[in-house]
Amino acid sequence: MSSHFEGRSVKDHLKEARLRGSIASAEIHGIEMSGSIAAGADSAKEVTLLLLIVVLSLSALLPPEKLFIYPCLMSGGWILWKTARSALLGWSRIERLHRLIEEERWEIEHHRGQEKQELKEMYAVKGFEGKLLDEVVEVLMADDNRLLRVMIEEELGLSLEAYEHPLKQAWGSFLGAVGSAFLCLVGLWLFSIWGLVAAGVVCIATACTLSARLERNRIWNLLIWHFATLLLVLGTLHFLIPLVLRF
Repeated sequence: MSSHFEGRSVKDHLKEARLRGSIASAEIHGIEMSGSIAAGADSAKEVTLLLLIVVLSLSALLPPEKLFIYPCLMSGGWILWKTARSALLGWSRIERLHRLIEEERWEIEHHRGQEKQELKEMYAVKGFEGKLLDEVVEVLMADDNRLLRVMIEEELGLSLEAYEHPLKQAWGSFLGAVGSAFLCLVGLWLFSIWGLVAAGVVCIATACTLSARLERNRIWNLLIWHFATLLLVLGTLHFLIPLVLRF
């Protein structure tokens, strides 16, 4: 058995390659929908939750006239963090993909016999057999660029069109964070804490609905989980803050 397979069968090698591909494509927001939209929805929910936590915590320590200043400063820093983080995650994801492409290119150049075996195994599973299978494999082996694309998509399970530019993802994250922060701070300014809570509910519900629709998930399930988590966090703070202030 060739060192290319390292003692494994072709099937086992293909399974491991598909696992490497799934790791390379892994992100906090997945690859089912546009990365920029997912980053925006994620940022909107995080900024909203953070503002709710900060305002609830500070409300017991600061007078109402100063309660608006600190959330503004905090949200500005958090917006910059979320934007930069989305860009960094996007670049890291593309670097992992680029590394896998170069590894596959090297294998095509140095282990053509084994790559041909992998092709036969993959297309045999698809239903090709006999002369037709041999012809398909020979056509793919004749063009290295086409072979590389087939191996990336079929062996590793990656879709090259699914990767957005990191700056586009960062822009989506920025818009989501700014939009939610603006609505929440306006609610806080006009109607105090209850205005913030109402704006926060709208932001989280909007982000969850958008994500659920684009990923074809159940909207109510996502809403229930997010609001249950929100109530748990805020309820815990509500009971802990008075206890902490006693000491």
